[in-house]
Amino acid sequence: MVLGNMGIPVGAELVVPAAGALAASGHLSSVWLVAVVATVGELIGGSILYAIGFFGGRPFVIRYGKFLKVDEKKLDDFHDFYERYGNVVVFACRFLPFVRGFSALPAGVSRMPKRYFLTYTAAGSAIFCFALAYLGSLFGRHFDEIVPLIHKASTAIIAVIAIAVVAFIAERILRSRRKATQL
Repeated sequence: MVLGNMGIPVGAELVVPAAGALAASGHLSSVWLVAVVATVGELIGGSILYAIGFFGGRPFVIRYGKFLKVDEKKLDDFHDFYERYGNVVVFACRFLPFVRGFSALPAGVSRMPKRYFLTYTAAGSAIFCFALAYLGSLFGRHFDEIVPLIHKASTAIIAVIAIAVVAFIAERILRSRRKATQL
């Protein structure tokens, strides 16, 4: 969770539900503890990225932002967005995949007051993490009933992918033959 909130794509959407399922099946002590630890991890990771933005500022982002896919234009867009919609943006970003991983950086660069950043990040992260942990626990409690459904769905998905690959290859072969006959 710390890494995921520092811009590294870890996938909280997979980690937290899996931990919730493990808690429901007795492998971890509590779904609540899973959600609290996930929320604290998000706060730590977000705070680190916020501090990097706060102390490094625009020069840091201009120099190293390419590693997070953030350039000067995107930083300006984020800053304008923060200015236009206020602190609630930090809260809303907690629910958006990919954005949640690096939303703390522009908040730091924009010099958002720390108390607001921490409050909105904690609130959004808590709702997000508790919801994912709860969904994971539901999955964990009904694992035996869900696995056959997942097996059927995965078989159908694999079949669709195989058909798409065959169609793509056939289309490429036909296109190259048409070009060859036109020359």
